[in-house]
Amino acid sequence: MHSAYIREEFKMFALVLVLIPIVVYLYLKWNYSYWKRIGLEYIEPHLIYGNTKEFVKKELSFGDQFAKLYKEFKSRGLKHGGVFMLQRPVYIPVDLDIVKNILQRDFNHFMNHGMFFNEEVDPLSGHLFNLEDEKWRKLRAKLTPTFTSGKMKMMFSTMVECTEAFQQILQNYANLNDAVDIKDIASRFTTDVIGSVAFGIDCNSLTNPKSEFRQFANKIFEQTTIRRFRNILASVIPRRVLIALKFKQTNPEVEDFFMGVIEGTVKYREENNLFRKDFMHLLLQLKNRGEVADDDRVIVDEKNNSHFLTLNEIAAQCFVFFIAGFETSATTMTFALLEMALNPDIQKMLREEIETVLAKHDGVVSYEAVMEMNYLDKIVHETLRKHPPIPGAPRVCNKTYEIPNTNITLESGTRVHIPFHAIHKDPDHYPDPEKFDPERFNEENKAKRHPFAFIPFGEGPRICIGARFGLLQAKVGLISVIRNFEVTLNKKTIRPIRYTTKAFVTAIEGGVWLNVSKIEKN
Repeated sequence: MHSAYIREEFKMFALVLVLIPIVVYLYLKWNYSYWKRIGLEYIEPHLIYGNTKEFVKKELSFGDQFAKLYKEFKSRGLKHGGVFMLQRPVYIPVDLDIVKNILQRDFNHFMNHGMFFNEEVDPLSGHLFNLEDEKWRKLRAKLTPTFTSGKMKMMFSTMVECTEAFQQILQNYANLNDAVDIKDIASRFTTDVIGSVAFGIDCNSLTNPKSEFRQFANKIFEQTTIRRFRNILASVIPRRVLIALKFKQTNPEVEDFFMGVIEGTVKYREENNLFRKDFMHLLLQLKNRGEVADDDRVIVDEKNNSHFLTLNEIAAQCFVFFIAGFETSATTMTFALLEMALNPDIQKMLREEIETVLAKHDGVVSYEAVMEMNYLDKIVHETLRKHPPIPGAPRVCNKTYEIPNTNITLESGTRVHIPFHAIHKDPDHYPDPEKFDPERFNEENKAKRHPFAFIPFGEGPRICIGARFGLLQAKVGLISVIRNFEVTLNKKTIRPIRYTTKAFVTAIEGGVWLNVSKIEKN
């Protein structure tokens, strides 16, 4: 009887083993019929990887993966389509009017990025990019005055001060006739700028590449297999489950370092009522006064009814300002210098513009001088067009939405991906898209294009709040290089150039290696 019982148990166990894969298979097939059920054209998914097999297997970069999907819809003559990021349905707009509706006209349906954050266990995740709904709206309104042109002028001198060490590093390479890993040097420059402007701290990463700030900056963007897996989990597992598991995105070492730096800086400045022309001063005004004011006081006696930032909110905003500001600006500088190394005529024209404009400003790199450099502006915009640092933007449909002029209705909770990279490389918007041509951004050509054909910072109410700062920082860095050095491509740069699959931010496989030689001035 005992053996009969064991046989029955074994049969039941065997049946379960057989049924589990069948049930999983049937669920996946049902899940992958989602777009078919709502009537939207879609690309047939892989059973395990969905439509992101090449990205998951590191065969394509994130931007190239979605560009491939975009091109497939475009080749079918479609205005939009559905794909699956692993098992999660994702809506991809192709028509720029639909993109405009999502980002701007019907923004209230697509207000949130849908990124996981949990301020209680992961305080640095509670930053402006992640926050949602009214919490985002209120904080955005508070922070907007910190990024006006007036505030950029206030921080400008700090940027220029950091170019001295930047130029000295390049001079050392020129003297030794060594190849320069320009992304590394540019990242150290932007780390020093952001560290000074955001935290009021001299990071010294240009003079000391192993400085604490530089090491922790690198940790933020480390794409280990475990980190990659955690990012995928955060994008596919329901938020309530992640919260229950007390899931954290931020590396604990990174959190401890940045929280310590920010707490120390805040305490010192408040105790000494210390004024400095930087982002931290503006945040301290929001913490202690509830508003940004045009004076040098951190603390005042009178109170108002405004929302006052907490220490954790300050820390989170400093953190995102740091990670967004140093990496994307360094990426823009890197690609601009790569393109000028490949196009010496463009490099020469920029150098001539720099000298002409600065001659009118007594040779001083001032805020006003940078604003007069129109060709520099075109070069930076064409760089962002061809190589957008962030290849796309996520959105979540937060209430049922009927796509205009179609019979398609997106349900609340539907994920959306705006493919910047694909739009910027679309030959219908930019003929011969692989050609680097700054004149695409002269006034005549800009007027001919759909306004949403160029969206490296997003668009609408949720456009990148620090775009103005990022552009200014990149321009100051480029002026510093091109005014003083000629750059050419070193043989260590892998050709043909292709994007790495190891990072979310756009980067070149093997890095960009340049030769630099000092410009001899009369």
